[in-house]
Amino acid sequence: MTFEEASACLAVEHDDPQTLDAPIQARRFKVFTDRQLDTIPQLQHLSESQRFDIKVVSRVLPFRVNEYVLEELINWQQVPDDPIFRLVFPQREMLAPEHFNELAELMRREAPASEMAPVISRIRAQLNPHPAGQMELNVPHLDGEPLPGMQHKYRETVLFFPSQGQVCHSYCTFCFRWAQFVGDSELRFASSEAGQLHDYLARHPEVTDLLMTGGDPMVMKARHLRGYLEGLTRPELAHVRNIRIGSKSLTFWPYRFVTDPDADEVLALLRELVDAGKHVAFMAHFNHWREMETPVCREAIRRIRATGAQIRTQAPLLHHINDSADVWARMWTTQVQLGMVPYYMFVERDTGAQHYFEVPLVKAWEIYRQAMQRVSGLARTARGPSMSADPGKVEIQGVTEINGEKVFVLRFIQGRDPDWVQRPFFAKFDANATWLPDLKPALGARRFFFEQDFAQIKEEKLALAEA
Repeated sequence: MTFEEASACLAVEHDDPQTLDAPIQARRFKVFTDRQLDTIPQLQHLSESQRFDIKVVSRVLPFRVNEYVLEELINWQQVPDDPIFRLVFPQREMLAPEHFNELAELMRREAPASEMAPVISRIRAQLNPHPAGQMELNVPHLDGEPLPGMQHKYRETVLFFPSQGQVCHSYCTFCFRWAQFVGDSELRFASSEAGQLHDYLARHPEVTDLLMTGGDPMVMKARHLRGYLEGLTRPELAHVRNIRIGSKSLTFWPYRFVTDPDADEVLALLRELVDAGKHVAFMAHFNHWREMETPVCREAIRRIRATGAQIRTQAPLLHHINDSADVWARMWTTQVQLGMVPYYMFVERDTGAQHYFEVPLVKAWEIYRQAMQRVSGLARTARGPSMSADPGKVEIQGVTEINGEKVFVLRFIQGRDPDWVQRPFFAKFDANATWLPDLKPALGARRFFFEQDFAQIKEEKLALAEA
């Protein structure tokens, strides 16, 4: 079966008949960063103070948006409350008031860069740029040398950060990897060494999954992507059975798979990997159902699925953007309709503008539960709400009462120690808790069951990093 024949078999219905009847026209990729804010035509409809607020916050948090997002995803009649607008445009409240005011004052008096730079660096340092021990605990070693462009937190899965993929077509304001994009090499993971990656994987037969991440690997040219992935078909890497590609491109630039000059080369690579016996999982990030409504997005989904790759979907629960059971239910239902598999609802990580996006854990669980009640079994594959915390992925399973004590029921979906996985444990109910360290052991326990082992793991990892 040819690629086009396979694509036709996976054609997706859409309310707009133009989706299938009208060809997708190529679009020029035009991007705006903080330096071009004044040239974005749509922003001229905002007040001067609103534009100034965006400029201030974009000095600390990364900003990048392209014309497709501006023209086809944002409803400018609903700004500033439009969810996609809040997804890509920094808001004043994303910085603490004291940080915003300090930086705003410097900008009003046009302070020189030499005066502003240390203030910006100090503010960023207070935003926990690398949560969950990414720098200290996750970096693997090869022949005694650290591999800074890789992470190996869980036994089965290695994360790889290709140097050519350390940017995105647009930036999310909530991104827990925001530190990758602010131009500070000390905060950045990246590697251009495909050989180093393959050597490490060859020496670790316990690794079954490689996750290409970033940034966004799908900003890379097809030839660069092939350089990293083609070698995984060698016999000595047969144990790497699953190739995951984490990407927001289906939202921010679906043309990558439809009309970009090397779109067909990318799709051909995915098909080659599938034909070689690899399970290719395209880990798509969708934060709102509106992101899947454009014809080009749906065509990109169709074309990826036609390669034999599977698309799984994931997103954090975000105040101001998707903190509604209705949004999640519609999002999961749409994803199933389009042939994708709902995978994760995450809790917003403790980094960057967490205070702006965070939702109390009890509310996150209520939204998850209510959304699950509104979808069919095919959409109930989504796990969560899940916290990707220092010891592992911790799922909030519910709230109950045991011996008269109200508690959270929790379990590890994934852990630094595989023995923790699927073990339930309990935390005292706290209506205001938003992250794992906010929780205290329940039922008279002095500590959570994993804490002593995790302390030992941290000690060993830190000793290796310092060696």
